Amino acid sequence: MPQKSIKAISMKIPSDGYVILAKTGGIFMNREKENIVKKIADYVEAHLAEDLSLDKIAEELHYSKFYMARIFAESTGITIYKYVQGRRLTAAARQLVESDRAITDIAYDAHYHSQQAFTLAFRTLYGCPPQNYRKNGVFYPKQTKISMCHSLCLMAAAGRLKEGRMAA
Repeated sequence: MPQKSIKAISMKIPSDGYVILAKTGGIFMNREKENIVKKIADYVEAHLAEDLSLDKIAEELHYSKFYMARIFAESTGITIYKYVQGRRLTAAARQLVESDRAITDIAYDAHYHSQQAFTLAFRTLYGCPPQNYRKNGVFYPKQTKISMCHSLCLMAAAGRLKEGRMAA
């Protein structure tokens, strides 16, 4: 199967710590879409402990929930719901390693209503149940704040981009 080559990559490293490396569907992401994704990520980070629905995020940011969900998914490769879930589970993983809190309390903080549901979601993301993760004692984040076109970033870091060059 022939590999698609990428002619150019745009990288922006703003002072707030987000790295945005974007190319969607053959068209580089414009600044408006980039800003929408950043606003969504910032809102999620600031309100992670609260109930976050697509309706609530859209209302707070003054966008159509359909437009916002489409832009986010196209730009990041995941849905807003999966992003929120991943961020909450990553925060839970940190708490498992860095605290002695009961797993049920950590599950509740991560917005799971039972330890069973939390364990299933945690195992799906981390590959082991929370109890084993805690015993291991090493925290590693599975969902960072935001990483757009993650596989493209990894390919670039590994030097596997064949045609094109990187501009900073």
